Amino acid sequence: MLLYGFTASAQKTVNIEEPTIQSKETQTKTMKRKVAIGRFTNETEYGKGLFYDKENDPMGKQALDILSAKLAASEKFLLLERNDLAALLEEANRNGQSSQQAIGADYMIIGSITEFGRKTTSQTKVFSASKTQTVEAAVNLRLIDVTTGQIIFSDEGKGAAEITTKSSFVGTGGHAGYDATLSDKAISAAIDQLVENVINKLSDKPWRSYFLTIDSDAIIIVGGQSQGIEPGMEFNVLTRGKQVKNPQTGIMITLPGKEIAKIKVEMTGGETPETEYAIVSVTNGEINAENINNYIIEEPK
Repeated sequence: MLLYGFTASAQKTVNIEEPTIQSKETQTKTMKRKVAIGRFTNETEYGKGLFYDKENDPMGKQALDILSAKLAASEKFLLLERNDLAALLEEANRNGQSSQQAIGADYMIIGSITEFGRKTTSQTKVFSASKTQTVEAAVNLRLIDVTTGQIIFSDEGKGAAEITTKSSFVGTGGHAGYDATLSDKAISAAIDQLVENVINKLSDKPWRSYFLTIDSDAIIIVGGQSQGIEPGMEFNVLTRGKQVKNPQTGIMITLPGKEIAKIKVEMTGGETPETEYAIVSVTNGEINAENINNYIIEEPK
């Protein structure tokens, strides 16, 4: 609203608390879990005009960037973006690969913006006027165990941000437009409500790796320095747990595997998180080289 004879001066009233992240000195060393962010969609009608492109939705990309930044700040995860999730799964199905092989991570996050709206309220007095812009957003996050396909965490968070512009009568006029940064702040506030629970849930889950190859030359597993693997580390080798169906719910349950061996890291290699590997030796037990896909490698508890 244009107010003749007024000068606008912005006064922000946003109060958003960032999640507390421990410093490197106070953090205990943990193995970084591989986490893929599959997609972040905009399920609202906001911003969906005639030329709207679902695959390049700016609000969905905005939310994905905010979530990635907050998870990366914890320094506990190796994050992989998988915006082309549908194409990856389709290709894996054609090649006879598992979804885990296609995604390249043990856990995957899928998010959506379920609510988004903005409003403006004005108040006019004899010698002053004010206008408050408010943006509200709701975000849903689902955490999936890629190995089993089960949703292990799902929740929705809501956030709001606002800015107030005040005007005083001086005879020159003024106008304050929409503050686009309010969208970032509202979505960030909604994600803040969920990210700590996501971090805790992921941290409670065991770090995993898998065998790449076992032959007379070397025994090689997936993962390297970016996940925290260093020479001298020891890991447990377990058989994959049997899957059984719960007769009451119909949900498949993965039973605990059996520990059959221990391995020790001799050296690491690879140039990127996707190509990193570690050469290991067996220190206890035996591993069947003909059945390496039946094993899971976990850090000792």
